Amino acid sequence: MLRRSIITAIALGLTVRGVAAQETLLLRQPSVSERHIAFAYANNIWIVDRSGGAARRLTSFQGNSAQPKLSPDGKIVAFTGTYAGNADVYTVPIEGGEPVRLTWHPGPDGVTGWTPDGKRVVFASTRQTGAPSPTLRFFSVSTEGGPEEPMPMPRAFQGHINAAGTHIAYRMASSWDDERRNYRGGQNKPIWVMNLTTFAVDTIARPLNSKELDPAWIGDDVYFISDRDGVQNVFKYDGRTKAVTQMTKFTDFDVKTLDAGAGVVVFEQAGRLHILDPKTARATPVSITVRGDFSWMMPQWKDVSTRVTGLSLSPTGKRALVEARGEIFSIPAEKGDVRNLTHSSGSAERSPTWSPDGRSLSWFSDASGEYTLMISTQDGQIAPRSIALPGMSFPYTPAWSPDSRKILFTDVGLKLWVVDVVAGTVKKYDGDPYMNPQRSMDPVWSPDSKWIAFAKRLPSLYRVIVVLNTETGEQKQVTDGLADATSPAWDASGKFLWFLASTDYALRSQWLDMTSYERPRTKALYVAVLKNGEPTPFTPESDEEPTTSAPVTPAATAAAGTQTPAMAAAAAAAAAPTPRVPTVTIDFENLSRRIIAVPAVAARDYALLKSGAAGTVFFWENVGASGPAEPTAPGGPLYRYTVKDRKTVTFANGVAAYTISADGKKLLYRTGGAQAALFLVDAGAATAPAAGTGRMAATLRMWWDPKLEYAQMFEEARRKVRDYFYVPNLHGTDWPKVVAQYRQFLPFVAHRTDLNYLLDWMGSELAIGHSYVNGGDFPDVPVNTAGLLGADMTVNNGRYQFTRIYDAESWNPDLRAPLAAPGIDVKAGEYLLAVNGQEVRGTDNLFRFLDGTANRQVVITVNSRPTMEGARRYTVVPIANDQGLRTRAWVEGNRRIVDSLSGGKLAYVHLPNTGQGGYSQFNRYYFAQQNKQGAVVDERYNGGGSAADYIIELLGRDYDGYFNNPAGDRTPFASPSAGIWGPKVMIINEMAGSGGDLMPYMFRRRKIGPLVGTTTWGGLVATSDQAPFVDGGGLVAPRLGFFDRDGKWAVENEGVAPDIEVENFPREVIAGRDPQLERAVQEALRLLAANPPRVMKEPTGATWGKRKN
Repeated sequence: MLRRSIITAIALGLTVRGVAAQETLLLRQPSVSERHIAFAYANNIWIVDRSGGAARRLTSFQGNSAQPKLSPDGKIVAFTGTYAGNADVYTVPIEGGEPVRLTWHPGPDGVTGWTPDGKRVVFASTRQTGAPSPTLRFFSVSTEGGPEEPMPMPRAFQGHINAAGTHIAYRMASSWDDERRNYRGGQNKPIWVMNLTTFAVDTIARPLNSKELDPAWIGDDVYFISDRDGVQNVFKYDGRTKAVTQMTKFTDFDVKTLDAGAGVVVFEQAGRLHILDPKTARATPVSITVRGDFSWMMPQWKDVSTRVTGLSLSPTGKRALVEARGEIFSIPAEKGDVRNLTHSSGSAERSPTWSPDGRSLSWFSDASGEYTLMISTQDGQIAPRSIALPGMSFPYTPAWSPDSRKILFTDVGLKLWVVDVVAGTVKKYDGDPYMNPQRSMDPVWSPDSKWIAFAKRLPSLYRVIVVLNTETGEQKQVTDGLADATSPAWDASGKFLWFLASTDYALRSQWLDMTSYERPRTKALYVAVLKNGEPTPFTPESDEEPTTSAPVTPAATAAAGTQTPAMAAAAAAAAAPTPRVPTVTIDFENLSRRIIAVPAVAARDYALLKSGAAGTVFFWENVGASGPAEPTAPGGPLYRYTVKDRKTVTFANGVAAYTISADGKKLLYRTGGAQAALFLVDAGAATAPAAGTGRMAATLRMWWDPKLEYAQMFEEARRKVRDYFYVPNLHGTDWPKVVAQYRQFLPFVAHRTDLNYLLDWMGSELAIGHSYVNGGDFPDVPVNTAGLLGADMTVNNGRYQFTRIYDAESWNPDLRAPLAAPGIDVKAGEYLLAVNGQEVRGTDNLFRFLDGTANRQVVITVNSRPTMEGARRYTVVPIANDQGLRTRAWVEGNRRIVDSLSGGKLAYVHLPNTGQGGYSQFNRYYFAQQNKQGAVVDERYNGGGSAADYIIELLGRDYDGYFNNPAGDRTPFASPSAGIWGPKVMIINEMAGSGGDLMPYMFRRRKIGPLVGTTTWGGLVATSDQAPFVDGGGLVAPRLGFFDRDGKWAVENEGVAPDIEVENFPREVIAGRDPQLERAVQEALRLLAANPPRVMKEPTGATWGKRKN
């Protein structure tokens, strides 16, 4: 498309101004020494004099280089890099040179600082943590290489050791979303100052549960970031007086990151770096210019063949129309070339459709800054016509009317829109009044272009089929709402309306609830006969002998012999009926009585019903999904049903999406998963096409300009927040003003990571959880293949010694423990001497020897002594991640502790989330311990998911009586019999959120038992149904928020506080204790003693049969 979009103009205009200003913005993560500042920009590491000026580049890697930390002597920069596909620790001299790798563990290692002597780099890693949500702790590694050593803090995220090496100021818990203004939930942990000898901690006092970040020492004082005044600023904690003083007073942008060194503080604010001199209490911005060769930012040709998202066919299937990375492509079925119809790296072109008459193409474009409807010719040689769509949000499901005069589509608010393409006018109609991530209105035109059928939710949340008369605007309900009806499809004859319906939708009607899990849902195929008096398409059939045709006469033979083949063809054409657009007549009276279940179609979980030629429909099966979602990738079987044959055939497998040509003769489908491909086949073929038939091998290429695409995604983010946010006032944010404020940084985006950073930063102004920015098309980096043995090890006697061998515990077929397989006899206390014949010393980094070994056979040499004499060899297969083994060991260890502390009276159940994993864990552990008298339910580190109503209802369940048991000692069965009838206590902490916030809220509201631990995250909004960016990345604008029965917003931004607050302080945890778990057991036993569950004995048998006389 040969035009310059408004988005493109904005991007170019901002770039010019950015260059003219000379100073580079969006500089991040500064570190300071006596002479230099190191910082991150464009995902690379740079260094500049403390006075500013032109920065020098220290890394030039297309992947991730971040978190630079200058050594105490200022000669070396340690940083986190992904050169080998994993986040590892590297160092580089300030003069530049080849980075030196120091860690090889497959888990992420993030540099946080140095030891005071400058000999070791400190980093945070999730290795060796057992909690289900991997928690960070500090390790250190020598600049000379060798083994990593854990620091004593059980959990640590950000921290700094004082110059004497006696104390560390640190932040214990990481945050799921640091970019969240005015947040006051459980993950706002205070900064702790810990004595590295006694492990005692002091807490830096703070008001209002404020957010405290990036502690750093200068002398006896700790400098840190806090938002206690509403905006993140720099504060000082006096180590002697314990007083806290505010050092900066910015009001426009937050102070983002901070470090200290050589007697000064350096920090990031408003995209610039600043130096704070503690002696004068004055902060000075440092003007820095960055120039570099960012090869990944150069415009280039890009293959986007694997990014196909929209499908349409020309009327006869000669060409396919697809969307790929915001471009519209026309693909020939056999002959000709692929055409890029839009050439628009600076705008998003979405949802292409082909008019039934073949003359026009349509798609949505945001080239104007808002989505408009574009109408174009099929060759793309004429500039397309734009039709404005005032008041519309993000568009979905466009479809041309059969007469090629109108286009319908839906929007974010589930409204139905109809555009008169000829007149350029737009009408809006009521659509679905209930938000649902399925977006299952599925509107379709009738063959005469008068009616639109779609699915609409009732207050019962069951869907009904509705038809809209586009001439009068009147809507009529076709189905009665006693079955969940979806996927309407008009028969090409105009006589029938097909649809799917379920009578066992039941608990799956509410997608957010856990009670919808593993609830079978089946849908049958139905057809409505629209007109009174029209016969059923399934009239009774009977085999009869055909009658003899009329005899052939000599005259007829002579007449036929005088015709040429051309004359015969012309006569046949003249005799053929002229194609006629059927008039759709709907008699609404008694229509429900004319709805017929289609024979020979077994009820299954069907969706995506579409009509082909008259009497033919296609539908897709949702396979393998237990929740309410439809459809699911990578795909399922596609079926075809014909009235003529009255049977269903499997037409294709692995289908993720499909479309049918206007004449009903061709079908285009896309497979899902890693091997996604397009296939064009005959829709009316007598037999289903063989697998692989009709594959379209076209290559889709676009001229990609990342600067223009990033500008487009910035504007897309603006619209997404405006259109999708769960309340219209956007939490009181002046969103246009905020966007304008942050747009100034767009010209300085020099890597896809920079864009995510900017969008996340801008989103912080909304003060909401779940507002994540993620994904995107990043430059390629190597794939990490490091392996692990599933063991804890330490260096002893100059060798690596096993201190714990992890097995898969019991009943965990999804886990594999490399050293616990039969025939491998490795014990704790033994030594690992060699890997694949390479001798491993205690001065080596063990994980370097395991690099590249994941899921590959490795020969290890072990011995009970630290010598080769008498050593044994085993062939093992390392795993890529041992978190599953460690989590299972943590859970089972806690269960055994509870069993021991309670004398076998209490069950222990851990819930890692409120999704499928938590549902499965609850079912596995809760009911297997029904013999217990009470339960400790541990939801620490709960990652959320659904609303855990299923779990809460079972925890709060009571029994109504007993049934006797005629076996054994006649212990009766409670009714209902599944449950634990004694007290329950729930453990919570700051790493439980979302569904993990709601579950303890419900636990308390229903008075099931007390909550023990610390305040939860405070993120009780829900996310769903949002279109991704053109490169596959995303920005989440929360769609639903929770308020209580009194009509007040609840839990979001504050979390759920415990009834009994217990913090797991370092000293107790280092000593091997879990104070939260211990206190929960203590409370459960207290409640049990006060109110033990009563188990009745079977009464004496009744005497109802005894005669009275």
